[in-house]
Amino acid sequence: MEVQEQKKPLTGSGLKLIAVITMLIDHSHVLLEHIPGFTRTLITVMPEYPLSWYVIVRTVGRIAFPVYAFLLTEGFRYTHDRKKYACNLFLFALISEIPWNLLHGGKLFYETQNVFFTLFLGLLCMMIYEAYREQPLKQLVYLLAAALTAMFLNADYGLKGVGFIFAMYLLREKFIAQMFVSACFLSGNLFYTIGVMLAFIPIALYNQERGFIKGKLWKYAFYAFYPVHMLILYFINQNL
Repeated sequence: MEVQEQKKPLTGSGLKLIAVITMLIDHSHVLLEHIPGFTRTLITVMPEYPLSWYVIVRTVGRIAFPVYAFLLTEGFRYTHDRKKYACNLFLFALISEIPWNLLHGGKLFYETQNVFFTLFLGLLCMMIYEAYREQPLKQLVYLLAAALTAMFLNADYGLKGVGFIFAMYLLREKFIAQMFVSACFLSGNLFYTIGVMLAFIPIALYNQERGFIKGKLWKYAFYAFYPVHMLILYFINQNL
């Protein structure tokens, strides 16, 4: 008798919810810092690694970007219009810039750029790689141009973030290699590295189904959550 393989439980929509929730937890530290004792050391794992509620919140937040990067590579593979996909990312990068600046710098202009720019440049690298397979010199020049743009913009996660997205695409179907690359590109202190590694638990449970987030309304609501939640957090923080 054949043993039926158990279906994995997480759809793409489930991954999106995990990315959104962990990102919200991460960004909520701007409010939680008003709570007495939030940054106080709870336990010292090693002398250089004091554990506090602040560290816990930021560690959970490290789950978000690898999941977003994975979803981006999946979107690139299955979208019917890659140029439109890129345009949407760039549009929301522009829309999200003021909310990002306000939340992280408290002003309209800030020295870093939001993560939508990182996602856009990561997608651009994948498009360049596909478009210039037969022209390796052009491919290399354009990829280097995208990398330099990431450095110039100083986008969230920067050049490492763009490189990580591109590596996730090149290593698709190679789960262990993706985990190794994430440790190389996104590692920080011990706890943050643990957070990045935890992202691969839901990724491993992905069943390659789209889930309930489909259609334009849900798609753009998912995009819009990023700038909207930052604005809300900023205004709450201003009134605490």
